[in-house]
Amino acid sequence: MSEQPLNPSPAGTPDDAAAGTAPVAPGPSAPGPTGSTAADALPLPAGPASDAAPDALSDEDAAARRAASFERARRLRQEPRFPGGPAADPAGSHHERRIRSFQPRRSRVTTGQQESLERLWPQWGLDIDGKRVLDLAELFGGLPVVLEIGFGMGEATAQMAADDPGTGILAVDVHTPGQGNLLGLAEKAGSTNVRVANGDAVILLREMLAPESLDGLRVYFPDPWPKARHHKRRLIQPDFLDLVAPVLRPGAIVHCATDWEPYAEQMLEVLTAHPRFENTEADGGYAPRPAFRPLTRFEGQGLDKGHVVHDLLFARV
Repeated sequence: MSEQPLNPSPAGTPDDAAAGTAPVAPGPSAPGPTGSTAADALPLPAGPASDAAPDALSDEDAAARRAASFERARRLRQEPRFPGGPAADPAGSHHERRIRSFQPRRSRVTTGQQESLERLWPQWGLDIDGKRVLDLAELFGGLPVVLEIGFGMGEATAQMAADDPGTGILAVDVHTPGQGNLLGLAEKAGSTNVRVANGDAVILLREMLAPESLDGLRVYFPDPWPKARHHKRRLIQPDFLDLVAPVLRPGAIVHCATDWEPYAEQMLEVLTAHPRFENTEADGGYAPRPAFRPLTRFEGQGLDKGHVVHDLLFARV
């Protein structure tokens, strides 16, 4: 989802920080820390004899090699990077052929991030597998809960959690280094009101949240998908809002922010047109940045480039 986390994206704008949201996730294809898995042991068909030309492979041998390569890649995608940590493909059984708003990334995980994942994930992490409905009251000790889709490296999320310990934050993303970083930052700040969800936010919204169980939704700097042919991948769309509305309590706030002007205009148009949401601004326009939303590093970089950041706050009716 940074659309993630429901978070991965073109470079050059602060939106890159949350591109893992949308909600929304095939697992990565790189091997785990050991560099190998059981899939590497798959036998490959014998090649041509040493005195044969390379193009002498039979159609059957070529097909078998392709099948073995595909199977190896499939097993690698399902191989967890860290024992007890986030799954590589948590909703593999729910795989769908649909347009996704995010691209999973396999960036380098630092030693500190890995340690946080291995130690804190069993306590504060969860995989979006689509197999159960979450009991948010139990998960957050009765706190009101807001869902954040796409959190990048987690600095802003950790700050909001520390500033408002009376609100639980269910933070969704697919970026493994960011997941580890957020867990470490939350622990360092002494915040116990953050839970990190790994996977596709669409599956979370559709299958794992009870009706009217959320007190808010935050989507900060999602991937803008600037090319016209990619606009269909943008997270804030009518179908997405149809999923969001039922799991929000009446009066819950949907808060979006972007520094990409055309995307801000689309967000405003889509949210205004939806019958379940109402603009909190009397003039029907953009809102000032609320004090509770920190100025992120990526946002600062965008401002330095002359980008204008727009906030949108809509209430669920």
